[in-house]
Amino acid sequence: MLSAAQRDIVKATVPLLETGGEALTRHFYRILLDQHPEVRPLFNQAHQASGDQQRALANGVLMYARYIDRLEALGPLVGQIVNKHVSLQVRPEHYPAVGACLLRAIREVLGEAVATDAVLEAWGVAYQMLASLLIQAEEGVYAANAAAPGGWRGARAFRVVRKISESEEITSFYLQPVDGGAVTDFQPGQYIGLRVLLDGEEHRRNYSLSAPSNGREYRISVKREPQGRVSRHLHDAVNPDDTLELFPPAGDFTLKASDRPLALITAGVGITPALSMLQTALGSGRDIHFIHCARHRGVHAFREHLEEVVQRHPQVRRYVCYSEPREGDTADGTGLLTDQHLSAWLPQQRDIDVYFLGPKPFMSQVRRSLRTLGVPEAQCHHEFFGPASALDD
Repeated sequence: MLSAAQRDIVKATVPLLETGGEALTRHFYRILLDQHPEVRPLFNQAHQASGDQQRALANGVLMYARYIDRLEALGPLVGQIVNKHVSLQVRPEHYPAVGACLLRAIREVLGEAVATDAVLEAWGVAYQMLASLLIQAEEGVYAANAAAPGGWRGARAFRVVRKISESEEITSFYLQPVDGGAVTDFQPGQYIGLRVLLDGEEHRRNYSLSAPSNGREYRISVKREPQGRVSRHLHDAVNPDDTLELFPPAGDFTLKASDRPLALITAGVGITPALSMLQTALGSGRDIHFIHCARHRGVHAFREHLEEVVQRHPQVRRYVCYSEPREGDTADGTGLLTDQHLSAWLPQQRDIDVYFLGPKPFMSQVRRSLRTLGVPEAQCHHEFFGPASALDD
């Protein structure tokens, strides 16, 4: 149990984390991945190289230290962490190694004069408190997944039954369980975890479910990333009748019940979770505004599908913005998405629900635009591909 004195020590480290948190977490990851190779599959090395993973952890540690005496103020952060951990199958046995490496990094980066024995003891107790909270919450989700109709715990083998090119960069994989059983339902917006072995090395990734639940199969739609080892493998080497290992669906970026008009604003592969949201919302009677941004038509996935949806469902309005249109491309707007685009394409009544997803700069701009246009912030929802981090203005 964290004492009042230890709580004060943890909170007193907040200024240090604000100025040097990323350096600390970068050192932490170096120690952890060197000393404990068994946890490497849980981390995307591309996110390590870009610094996204370090910044996300630094932000999380900072928030935890800042609100150590009222964890409810962390809001959705804990749920986001729990869902990411569940999708990658983080287990209780992983936590001690992480804690030991974090304390070592604190001592080595801050130095013994700052990271005294009392500081390390306080942080050790604080970490155990956080680990216990996460382990308990994650076990609740693991148990619920296993008990759900068509559910399971751990990895389950799925067969690729169809592989369909959706654009020059995005390919869909339709997956059915090898055991022939049902698959658990999921909420629109959730993702699955996937485990693959490449040259004897294990990798785990998350991919959004891009079609609504049907109890029989899942669909993921994967962008081929030039530096993405797993995405390149899926595009280049995985074909119908091949087998992949999946973890159960997870994620808290989900479509909430409402009778307000719905806006789905996406860019690039961010369209994937919005597709299942769209299909689910069609039966609700809500007005739907679907706004998608891409570089050009060649990389605009699901364009024909959305055109068919609009033709069949008059309550759906669809808008397209191309930042680098090719000759002959047609779109409702060109260049980057602006306040003016959104002002014209969103309902004039701003009491709406908005879900937006895409690259971080895109989401930052969308959030600023929504604020400018007067959309209530509590009705604006987003999620990050990869490590969760802050949308800095």
